[in-house]
Amino acid sequence: MRIAGRILAQTLQRVSAHVKPGVTTLELDQIAYDFIKSQGAIPTFKGYHPHPSLPPFPGTLCTSVNEEIVHGIPSDRKLKEGDIITIDCGVIYRGWQGDSAVTVGVGKIKPDLEKLMKTTQESLAAGIEQAKAGNRLGDISHAIEQQVRAGGYGSPREYGGHGIGRRLWEEPSVPNHGRAGTGVPLRPGMVIAIEPMLNLGGDETETLDDMWTVVTRDRKPSAHFEHTVAITKNGPDILTLA
Repeated sequence: MRIAGRILAQTLQRVSAHVKPGVTTLELDQIAYDFIKSQGAIPTFKGYHPHPSLPPFPGTLCTSVNEEIVHGIPSDRKLKEGDIITIDCGVIYRGWQGDSAVTVGVGKIKPDLEKLMKTTQESLAAGIEQAKAGNRLGDISHAIEQQVRAGGYGSPREYGGHGIGRRLWEEPSVPNHGRAGTGVPLRPGMVIAIEPMLNLGGDETETLDDMWTVVTRDRKPSAHFEHTVAITKNGPDILTLA
């Protein structure tokens, strides 16, 4: 999983470096696909089909722009100065999964968006800090929620992190809201994806007609950061680092 995570982190670095006004999300998707394949790995999301009611996901990346929270589909849409884009990606290497996301500003962005992104990163860091043996899942969720509410942001309750290993989504779910000291005990050997999503407005969401793209109901921007983290006896071990 560490190799999958490293390939994934390098993928996100390469894609993020190409984020600029005028580039399309489909061009970013191709950059990710080519690099992942060059490393002998498989893009998790491409063709992902978790439920019969959903069409297979067509992209290597989820590219979610501005009010899009998660699962944005790459397209001919051109990024504009002042946009923010979340780049979410999964990698499989020799059967093991990695999952990670970053939000990147396109050119110069407004101060409120800078603050939104910074607080989302801080929320992720707070959650990871609690991802240690002896704690419970609720300790992670509570730490994230404290950061969210202190900043005055919304956060969708129906989306959050998850266990990960041979499959992209495994138990347990890792909510971004919760009570400290509750939930599944954290034990060495567990691996989870922690992924706070913060909205500049409220918590409420909608899913677009493509059946994948989730947006804020009030159409205010959203940011999303994610790492795959192993629980060890020596503390949290982030697997999705370059």
